[in-house]
Amino acid sequence: MGNSVNRVLFVNSEIFPYLPETDIANIGRYLPQGIQERKKEIRSFMPRYGCINERKNQLHEVIRLSGMNIIINDVDRPLVIKVASISAARMQVYFIDNEDYFHRKSIYHDAEGNFFKDNDERAIFFARGVLETVKKLRWAPDVIHCQGWISQILPIYLKKAYIDDPIFSQSKIVLSLYDDMPTTDFSADFKDRMAFGAVSAKDTEILSEPTGINLAKLAISYSDGVIIGSEGVDQELISYCKEKGVPVLPYNAEALKDGSYIEEYNSFYDNL
Repeated sequence: MGNSVNRVLFVNSEIFPYLPETDIANIGRYLPQGIQERKKEIRSFMPRYGCINERKNQLHEVIRLSGMNIIINDVDRPLVIKVASISAARMQVYFIDNEDYFHRKSIYHDAEGNFFKDNDERAIFFARGVLETVKKLRWAPDVIHCQGWISQILPIYLKKAYIDDPIFSQSKIVLSLYDDMPTTDFSADFKDRMAFGAVSAKDTEILSEPTGINLAKLAISYSDGVIIGSEGVDQELISYCKEKGVPVLPYNAEALKDGSYIEEYNSFYDNL
């Protein structure tokens, strides 16, 4: 891609301060700011989990972006878009919201620690919600950087269902892999629920065994570059990247510690 990257879309599972500090949440907070400071335009998205305090964080609905319905598993659900500002970073964060999927008070597990049975549907809704909202914004990203397992459906949707849309026709996908992979299987019919547009059950055959590692492999298959964001990323996934010939930026603990990862990531975008 050379130096033609001017717009980067961040699709995050977590962003601090909306969620507690973790490696993923801190990167979700500081990476977009750093990329913006390097003279690129950015947009940043995450789910509006029910544990996020809307009043404290001053979230408000963006009426002009809300109002669409997304059908999953033959059920129509409204897409609500909210926004908040991180004033210190001079950036906004867009939140994908829906009462059925994102108003529970915990993120991926119930009070007893059980993985939500509809986490697959929540990920589908999040991916489609982001892409539909970016279309409404009429903002064409050069790079879409997906971080966290809940973003891992977006690559196949972009490359199969949205690639003919002029907003996304030039977009490249960067996937960050972390050690956040679900250890509980998704629903048995996950691959059937994902069917949308040009995405068929055949395209998602790997999810016949609906594991977290297979979802990550599906995302890798439709990505243009992969960043290893955690030391504990499964070696099987790193080998899979090599098998698929996908460019990989290795894990760099020192760069993550001293902040120089931002420059590394920025160069990675430019050289896709």
